[in-house]
Amino acid sequence: MKKTIYFLMMFALTVSVMNSCKEPEPEPEEETEITVTTNITTNTTWETGKTYILGGRISVVSGVTLTIEPGTIIKGEAGTGSNATALIIARGATLMAEGTAAQPIIFTSVADEIEPGDVASPNLDPTLNGLWGGLIILGNAPISATSASMQIEGIPASDQNGLYGGTDAADNSGVIKYVSIRHGGANIGEGNEINGLTLGGVGSGTVIENVEVIANQDDGIEFFGGSVNVKNLLIWNAGDDAVDTDMSWSGTLDNFIVITPGDECFELDGPEGTMNGTHTIKNGTVKAGEAEGLADLDDNSLVVMNNIYFFDVIAGQDFDLMPVGLTVTALQATLPAAAVVADFFKGGVDAVVTIVNTNANTVGADASKFATWSWADANSELTNF
Repeated sequence: MKKTIYFLMMFALTVSVMNSCKEPEPEPEEETEITVTTNITTNTTWETGKTYILGGRISVVSGVTLTIEPGTIIKGEAGTGSNATALIIARGATLMAEGTAAQPIIFTSVADEIEPGDVASPNLDPTLNGLWGGLIILGNAPISATSASMQIEGIPASDQNGLYGGTDAADNSGVIKYVSIRHGGANIGEGNEINGLTLGGVGSGTVIENVEVIANQDDGIEFFGGSVNVKNLLIWNAGDDAVDTDMSWSGTLDNFIVITPGDECFELDGPEGTMNGTHTIKNGTVKAGEAEGLADLDDNSLVVMNNIYFFDVIAGQDFDLMPVGLTVTALQATLPAAAVVADFFKGGVDAVVTIVNTNANTVGADASKFATWSWADANSELTNF
């Protein structure tokens, strides 16, 4: 009996020693690429150093906050029509996307081989567009339309997360800082593409600063009413208009750069309902390039434009009219040789308009706000700004 106990004890000791000599099991590698295929219905954080794939039209629903940490990359899968990918921040939801100059947040296509820590794409040209949808932020601020609440363009009417508009001018949809949006604008129907950044009924409580939109098939940014202010915005290679305003947006765009849009540098529409609101566009530099025109306006556009410099302007580009509701001061432009200012700025002799044709601009954007973090800067697009 004693021998049996002895042998059992020795066997147990041997097994224990053998187990202690084994190398520990390796920790499973942390997943760095995560595909998102369903709406976000609980507070969620997308983490620094990771890439998130939008597997469809993803909405952050009302009452929920999505936090995107600095340096995060979001990629949209390819798709058109009802399968177009996009990130929607629904009315009542919150997006906290606070990148930094050292770690911007990048929205792009799955075709982009960019990785966390990169600024420029290693494989996609900055003119390539329509590869996914875009970023859509919707709020409860007032809009001037046929109804106090509307369905945003680019999102099927069956998706209730596409509604925007309300009565809270100070509505807060979150914070968007140091964000670059690229290669978007997927078409969901005839003439119905998604903008790079869509702001529908977004209120003044929302903070939007240091944003660039590159190579979007439709507009770079489009405002549908609301009262949000945007600061330090860069639009490069928009397929349609660079800056589009609708439904009496009543905020301010301050310090911006527009580079070679495909259609108009600005499309500034008037109210579509009884509510009237005036927006201000100031301190900008516009490289017109091959754009169809400088500004397309309605006869009831309610806009103030101050301290904007246009260059690389060519024959045929102009402000198509100077409506009563538009106040323009301190515009400067480098026009083609022998060009007449009034040919480009209709009503150029009006008392509310001060136009200077000069090669030494004294107004325009502070391009240093886009240094180090933007693809435009990395691609040396800002050397003449």
